[in-house]
Amino acid sequence: MAPREYGQYDGVTRALELVGERWAMLIVRDLLVGPRRNGELAAGLPRIPSNILASRLKELQAAGVIRRAPRSRIIIYELTPFGRELEPVVLALGAWGFKALGDPRAEQIITPDSMTMSLRTAFRPQVAASLPATAYAAHLGAAELSIRVDGSALDVRRGDGPADLAFAAGPGIHRVISGELAPGRAIETGVVEVLRGPGDLLDRFATTFHLAA
Repeated sequence: MAPREYGQYDGVTRALELVGERWAMLIVRDLLVGPRRNGELAAGLPRIPSNILASRLKELQAAGVIRRAPRSRIIIYELTPFGRELEPVVLALGAWGFKALGDPRAEQIITPDSMTMSLRTAFRPQVAASLPATAYAAHLGAAELSIRVDGSALDVRRGDGPADLAFAAGPGIHRVISGELAPGRAIETGVVEVLRGPGDLLDRFATTFHLAA
């Protein structure tokens, strides 16, 4: 199926024609974290039908947003420089959508790439620059992330690792990021479980990563 055309001539219309189809922006979101194989994209978007994923990838390639790149006998998908220009758009869209996030439904999950982009969206480099360098190991549902904040620099990678604070949480971590739930209260009520390290470092986490709901 050909991408829809709206019959109007302006930048917003053209942008929606390129990336406005269902799932397209979520594919872009995940590729902003890093190049992905087809199977990795499917795993990060567990509800996307395989035929729709194939269609969106072809459409995004045709639009010059992504490209196929052979890497040692495998094919990966990565953003082109044109596609990477969408990063501030995706971050702004995430901040806007955060205001209407509401409570998580039982079937909603956190993926490593979605949470990585949530952290990038909520990161406050000016605040972090005045705080000591801190490493966090976050177990967020099935996602395990190693988060390092050093001054105004943020590095988020998949997996566990050495950390000043390791904690586990579900989608409710967004209530801490929004300021709706104080870090201490989040620990008391079990929304966040401290695995190792001093629990008061969750206050630093909430100060470093904050988005007003």
